[in-house]
Amino acid sequence: MRPLLRLREYVRPYRGRILIALLTIVLLTAANLAIPTIIRLVIDVGLARGETGFLFWAALALLGLGALQALLSYLNRYQTEWIAAHIGYDLRNRLYDHIQHLPFSFHDRTQTGQLISRTIEDVRAIERFTGSGIVELIRLILLLVGIVTILFINEPRLALIGLLPMIPLVLLTTHFGQRIGGYFLVVDNALGDLSSRLQENVSGVQVVRAFAREPYEIERFDHFNRALYKARVKVLSTWSRIMPTTHFLVTLGTILILWFGGRMVLSGQMTIGEVVAFNGYLLLLANPAQQLTWLVNMAGEASAGVQRAFEVLDTQPAIQSPPGAIILPQLSGKVEFDHVDFQYSGGAVPALQDIDLQVEPNQVVALIGTTGSGKTSLVNLIPRFYDVTRGAVRVDGYDVRQVELTSLRRQIGIVLQTSLLFSVSIAENIAYGRPDASREEIIAAAKAAQAHDFIMEMPDGYETIVGERGVTLSGGQRQRVAIARALLMDPRILILDDSTSSVDAETERIIQKALSRLMEGRTTFVIAHRLSTVRRADLILVMNEGRIVERGRHEDLLRQGGLYREIYDLQLRDQEQLAEDLQQIEALKGSLPTGRLDRPDPDQLD
Repeated sequence: MRPLLRLREYVRPYRGRILIALLTIVLLTAANLAIPTIIRLVIDVGLARGETGFLFWAALALLGLGALQALLSYLNRYQTEWIAAHIGYDLRNRLYDHIQHLPFSFHDRTQTGQLISRTIEDVRAIERFTGSGIVELIRLILLLVGIVTILFINEPRLALIGLLPMIPLVLLTTHFGQRIGGYFLVVDNALGDLSSRLQENVSGVQVVRAFAREPYEIERFDHFNRALYKARVKVLSTWSRIMPTTHFLVTLGTILILWFGGRMVLSGQMTIGEVVAFNGYLLLLANPAQQLTWLVNMAGEASAGVQRAFEVLDTQPAIQSPPGAIILPQLSGKVEFDHVDFQYSGGAVPALQDIDLQVEPNQVVALIGTTGSGKTSLVNLIPRFYDVTRGAVRVDGYDVRQVELTSLRRQIGIVLQTSLLFSVSIAENIAYGRPDASREEIIAAAKAAQAHDFIMEMPDGYETIVGERGVTLSGGQRQRVAIARALLMDPRILILDDSTSSVDAETERIIQKALSRLMEGRTTFVIAHRLSTVRRADLILVMNEGRIVERGRHEDLLRQGGLYREIYDLQLRDQEQLAEDLQQIEALKGSLPTGRLDRPDPDQLD
C-alpha cells in the first residue's frame, strides 16, 4: 500500500476541504457513538423505572441524532467525492500533459491501449479510493478507537472478551492487503493489453476484413480477454474466502458478549441496558469491520493504479528544451549534419552512420534508398524527434539540442505519406498549427493546396466534420488538407514523405501542383518515391544501410552508374516512360476535333 503515499502532492491543494471532511467524519462518529448510550439509558432508566417523560426526551434525542447524521453524511459524501473528482481530474491532466512531452522512443515501445488504460481505468480506481475508500477507512479507525475506549471504561473484562475475535480479523486483513496489490497489478496490466488489442483491431478493421481474418482476430481477442478474466477471478476467489471469515469472527464477538454479558447480568455485575449497549457498540463496529476487506480490496486496486500511473509520470522526457534554451529567430533554412550517428533505443545496429551534409537555404533535397536505409531517421533528427548518438544537427548554425523546441518545430512543416486528420472540422484541421488563423488565411492556404474546390462541394464547406483519422475524405483530399495545414504554418524548413506514391495520376498531378507551391522559397527534404520529385531536386541523397553512399543531381548520378542507376532502372524508368506516354496522349487529345475525343481516327494515331 506504500505507493498510495505518492498521492500526497495531489491531495495537498485541497487541505481546506479535507479538514471539513474530517470534521464531519468526527461529528458523525460521535453521533454514532452516542446512540448505544442513549439506548442503555432508555432501558435502565426509562423502562426499568417507568419514567415515560425520559422516554419522550430520549426519542427526541434519537430523532435529532438521526437528522444530524443525515446532514453530516450528505456534507461528508459531497466533500469527499468533490475531492476525489478533482484529484482524478488533476492526475488525468498531468498524465496527458506528460505523455505529450515523452519522446518518440517511449511511444515506439509502449502500447497505445496501455496508455489509455492508465489514464482512464487506473485513475478511476484511484478516484474511488480517495473518495469513499479513505472516508470509510478513517471512519473505521475513529469508531474502533472510540468503541474500544468506551468498552474498556465500562467493563474491561467483557471488552477484552468481545474484541478477542478482532485480533485474527486484523491479522487476516493485513495478510490479504499485502497480496491483493500484486493481484490487481496483474489485472490492470491484462486490461491494458486487452485495450491495446481492441484499439489495434478497430484501427485496422479494413485490413482485417480485406484478408477475411475476423475469426483469427476474435480468437486473439478472446486470448487477452481470458487472461483478464482469470486475473479478476483470482482476486475474487481470494476476496470471497476472506469475507465469510470476517462475518464469522464478528458474529463470534456478538455471541461472546451475549454469553458472558448475560452471566454478568444474572450475577448482578451489569445491567441489561449495559449489556445491550455493549452489544450495540460491537454491532456498530461490525459493519465497518466487515467492510475492512472491501476497503483493503479497494486500496489494493488503487495501489496498483498508482504504480502504473506513476510509472508513466516517472519517465522523464529525454528530449526537452535545455535550461536557458535559445529561442530561434526567423530561420533562413540552412541545415547541417555534422558527422551524425544515430541508433534507436534497443536497436541492434545504428540507423545512421557518419552523416555529413550541408543543405543551403531553399534547396530541395530528395532522399532515395531501399526500405530501412535511414531516410526517415535522417529527417526525424531535424525537428529533434530523436537526439543524435554522435555529432550534431544544426539549423542556421544552432545546434537543435540547444534551442527551445517550440521555436524550432514551429518553423518546420511536415507532410507525411499518410496524413492524420482529427475528428473536427476541415477548417480546424487546416488551422491545427495556427489556431489563431483567420478564415481568410485558412481559405487562402486551402486554395494554394488545391483543396478549396472540393471543400466547398462538401455539405458544410469548411465546417464539415471529417471522420476519425479523416477516413471520410479520399487519400488525395486528406493530402491536400495536410498540405494546406503546412502552408498555413509558413515553415522555413519542409519535410515531405512523398505524398503521391499511392494516388492516381490525376490526383498526383493536383497534389504535385500543391506541393510545388508549398516548396517555393523553403528548404525542403523529400523522401522520394516518384521520378518527378527526384528530377527536380537540387540534391539527391542515395542512402544504404544508414549511410549516404551517393549524392548529386539526377543526370550526374545516372552517369556514375552506381546504386542510383540500379534504383532508377528497377523503379523509376517505368515512371519516366509512363509520364512520356501521358504527355503524348495529352498532346494528341489537344490535336483532335471537338466531339471525337473518345474515338480518335486511327490514321491520326499513326
